[in-house]
Amino acid sequence: MGKIKFGTDGWRGVISEDFTFENVKIVSQAMADYLKGEKIGEREIVIGYDARFLSKEYAHLVASVLAGNGIRVILSDRIQPVPCVCFAIKERKAAGGIMITASHNPFQYNGIKFKGEYAGSADDTTTKKIESFLYKNKPQEMDFEEGEKKGLIQTIDFTPPYLQFLKSFVNLELIKEASLKVIVDSMYGAGKDYTAQVLKEGKCQVITIRGEENPSFRGVNPEPIAQNLGALIDKIKEEKADLGLATDGDGDRLGVMDSEGNFVNPHQVLSLLTLHLIESRGWSGGIVKTISTTSLLNKIAEKHKREIYKTPVGFKYICELMLEEDILIGGEESGGIGVKNHVPDRDGLLSGLLLLEMLALKKKPLAQIQEEMAKEFGTYLYKRIDSEYPLDKRDILISTLKKNPPKELADIEVRQIDALDGIKFILKDNSWLLFRTSGTEPIIRIYAESDEEGKLEKIMEAGKELAFSI
Repeated sequence: MGKIKFGTDGWRGVISEDFTFENVKIVSQAMADYLKGEKIGEREIVIGYDARFLSKEYAHLVASVLAGNGIRVILSDRIQPVPCVCFAIKERKAAGGIMITASHNPFQYNGIKFKGEYAGSADDTTTKKIESFLYKNKPQEMDFEEGEKKGLIQTIDFTPPYLQFLKSFVNLELIKEASLKVIVDSMYGAGKDYTAQVLKEGKCQVITIRGEENPSFRGVNPEPIAQNLGALIDKIKEEKADLGLATDGDGDRLGVMDSEGNFVNPHQVLSLLTLHLIESRGWSGGIVKTISTTSLLNKIAEKHKREIYKTPVGFKYICELMLEEDILIGGEESGGIGVKNHVPDRDGLLSGLLLLEMLALKKKPLAQIQEEMAKEFGTYLYKRIDSEYPLDKRDILISTLKKNPPKELADIEVRQIDALDGIKFILKDNSWLLFRTSGTEPIIRIYAESDEEGKLEKIMEAGKELAFSI
């Protein structure tokens, strides 16, 4: 299949190197062949795109190929976040959706995500079916204007219904009446000023930074992690704000800063929102987490007698459970969170609004709410490193550790081994260490969690030593 290979969430590549107009046509035709095989009839496909270089042009090309195959397309008339596109799929009862984005990847990348008719990430079966059609048939491309004239391509604004939904989902009046000051960092991505639009005309003051569209993201990777949020920290301190919210390039992930400009890791955010939905809203449902996500959620589930589910890394696995079971909330360590009564996908904008709702209700600083959570459930400190790792070692690392697992790490006994995704060593004191390798790159990912900083560092060092001794 040459350079076209689907990853955990669609296909991504370097613009003009492997993400070319020709390859976009090939992928579009494969998606068209898949959709025709699913006999979608007169149902439409929703297409959206982010702020990256040529995203609009790629979206128009995808629309032209689908139209050339007789498939009706509803195309966004502007840059939109992924959750907005997913909401359009659900609202219009479409046969699925396509999003032109490379999410949090550097500006040199672009990509294509396919969303199912259920408005969530494509599962492995769907992805493999689409891949099986690559290069099978010559792309059938229709002139864009001809597609419009024939009624096969319709261009509309997805924004109003989505923003109306956000307003109805949260306690809008409660947030508006709270005298909170929040800085929203859109990282030059698709989140734009939507949070400010939702909360306008109230006491809650929203200041948007990096809200303008910039295809290069001004050289900063649009991933809402601490090292990329210097501008947000500065603005929080300058404005003496209560909270900082950041969304990634396509708006489906959230990063959070407290009033002092301290980064609140996604495990903490997911746990806080879980407690908020249980204790403040009283909603039913289980909790889903990936294998790399905090054990704090297990404690919360235990206290509130909720089912807890564990999946491999990738929101598509959380999505599957959200479709099959009564799920309250699902999340992953990278900041993607999905909640019930919405679409079975991540929504960074809604997650931020729910956090604001929690602050407005509790009338306490975020740091204090975190302290109260730690007092009740314990301390959970987390670290992850991604390191270059030789390909020959990468391919044997997990199997070697399965055959010869360590009996202890950092002088703590290994109590349990979990090989659901990579290999995870759960220690006697409930600390844990996880190894995962990339399927496409010479990279190893090492994750760890413990209750003390010193212990966490020792476990991580033991992990690095173990990996590089093989």
